[in-house]
Amino acid sequence: MRYAIVIEKAADNFSAYVPDLPGCIATGSSAEEVAKEIKEAIDFHLEGMREDGITPPIPQSYVEYVEVAA
Repeated sequence: MRYAIVIEKAADNFSAYVPDLPGCIATGSSAEEVAKEIKEAIDFHLEGMREDGITPPIPQSYVEYVEVAA
């Protein structure tokens, strides 16, 4: 499966979350690190869901960009 992630720059680090997996989050000191960490978090989150007898959700979210005048 392929889940959309959102990476945000915070004051001193980066954070990421998965819109289709509420509560699945990660942090890191760089965008690259947080991307690695969120992948591990997704794997862990899905494993926990399966262990609890919950079927992981089919990804529904996607990312799109829009251009606006600056």
